[in-house]
Parts: sequence; structure tokens; C-alpha cells
Amino acid sequence: MTERGRYVLLLTGLSLLVAALFMASLTIGPAGFGFRAALSGLFSDDAGAIALIMQEIRLPRALLGLTIGATLGLSGAVLQGYLRNPLAEPGLLGVTASASLGAVIAIYTGLSALFALALPVLALVFAFLSVVLVRFLAGGGARSLSIILAGVAVTSFAGAMTALALNLSPNPFAAMEIMFWMLGSLADRSMLQFWLAVPFMALGWALLFSSARALDAMTIGHEAAQSLGISPKVTDRLVIWGVATSVGAATAVSGTIGFVGLVVPHLLRPLVGAVPSRLLPASVLGGAAVLLAADVAVRFIAPERDLKIGVVTALIGAPFFLWLIFKTRRELI
Repeated sequence: MTERGRYVLLLTGLSLLVAALFMASLTIGPAGFGFRAALSGLFSDDAGAIALIMQEIRLPRALLGLTIGATLGLSGAVLQGYLRNPLAEPGLLGVTASASLGAVIAIYTGLSALFALALPVLALVFAFLSVVLVRFLAGGGARSLSIILAGVAVTSFAGAMTALALNLSPNPFAAMEIMFWMLGSLADRSMLQFWLAVPFMALGWALLFSSARALDAMTIGHEAAQSLGISPKVTDRLVIWGVATSVGAATAVSGTIGFVGLVVPHLLRPLVGAVPSRLLPASVLGGAAVLLAADVAVRFIAPERDLKIGVVTALIGAPFFLWLIFKTRRELI
């Protein structure tokens, strides 16, 4: 089989896996009704209990798992290719920590109780502000090291402010809500939140896919890429604003879900060859599959304890991260 044939087969297999996991996310839950009843309720105009559960609880959860997983996988693949750093992931630019800070402020000040969309809106605003700050700190002609250092600085500051809000919170219930939100979850999300986030995620995807040709050219070096007509400034804007828009929107509705953007590109890179642009569609499907699988898993592991999906991805991703650091160190020796 040709290399292109193997790539098409990989995408087909991942697409079928995502479709199966999406259906599992829609039909598995504590309500206890069967597959046919679930599908019937999904397309029913009746205001019965099954229809409400399917349309107001399970459908937005499954759609967010699909789109947020795709966002994290795509962002991780693009950042690893652009920064040429195998440890890069979507939280590296400070977007995730800053979006979390915006959500924490909404909870801390009580705005989220007065206006349901205040939390995702503030999270989005802070995600964009973080990118403005990263670009200012890194400078106009930023290279990867400057961007990484600026992202670490913004992440540290946002984390410190979040810890301060938790420390000063006069209401223990607000502090508990902040902690639970930061663990990351897809439960209890509405279609309104999905429709708020998905346009920003789609815009981010368009920007990130626009950088595919530049990522291919950069495999032979920045100077060689410039000789092929690739503009570093344009690529920088596409990558940074694409990550900010998509990951900021994802974090705004789900909280912090880590390691998906780190793990998925590494698992799929050996299967797509040395062409970064081929990794992008595969990472979209792989990220969606991983997050949907994790969301289905939390319903089996501890359905009565509301286990957060961010905890599951961290338990899987942290050992992988340690192995990756060990592997990278051995390659450098």
C-alpha cells in the first residue's frame, strides 16, 4: 500500500472511531433507557423526559466533546510544528490559564450567578488579552524561545491571580465552584454555551489550517522557509491567534482540560510520516476521539461521584509527559 493510501486509511479509521464514540456519548448515561429510545428522543418534538435528557444534556455534552477535543488536538499539533518543540501544548501560550482566570473572576464576583454567559464571555476576553500580552512580551519578530518564555510568564501570573482569588474568597461555596470548574468537565453544559463557543473554535481552526503550508516549509529551517516565500510574521499571527481563538473558546465552556494537545500529536506522528500538514487532520480526529472516550469513561468509572474529565486526561497524560521528557533526554545524550 502506498503512503497516501495508508494516510487515507488512517483518517478513515479515525473518522469511524470518532463516529462510534460520539454515538456512545449520546446513548450512554445513568438515565437507563435503551439505544432506540435515546435516538428517538434525540429527534423528537415531544417535551418528554427522554427528549429533554437527549436534547438538553447529552447532545451538548457530546458536541462539546467532539469540538473541544478536535481543538486541543489541532492546536497541539500546530504548536509542536511551529515551535519545533515536542513538549509544546495549547496551554504553553498562557491561553488556558488566562481563560481560567477570567472564569474565576466571573465566579468570584458573582457575575456568573447574575448572568449565565458571564463566565464563558469573561474567559474568552481574558484568553485574547493573554495573547496580546504574550505578543507584547515576545516582541514583533518573535522566535520560538521568546514566545515560550512569554507564555510561561503569563501562565505563572494567571495562576498566581487564580490562587489569590481562591485564598481571598469569603464564600466557601464559591471557592468550591472555582475548584470544580478548574478541574474541567463537559457535564451540565447547554446548547447555548455550545453555540457561543463553536464560532470562535471554527475561526481558530481556519487560522490554524492556514498555517499548514508554512509548517511544512519550516521543517527545513526558518531561513529556507523564507526563501520559499513563507512570511514568519504572517505564520506567527496565524498560529498564535488561531490557538487563542480556538483554545480560549474551548476553555471558556469546559474549564481546564490538559494533555490532550500534547499526547495526541505524538501518538499519530509516526503514522503520518514527516509531513506536518498531514498531522493536522489526523490530530483533529484523534483529539476528538480521545476526549469523547474520556468523557464516556467518567460515566463508567464513578458515575455517582461526578469524576471530572480533566482529572482523567491528567492521569493519562502526566505519565506520558514524563516518558516523553525521558525519551527526549536520551535522544540528546
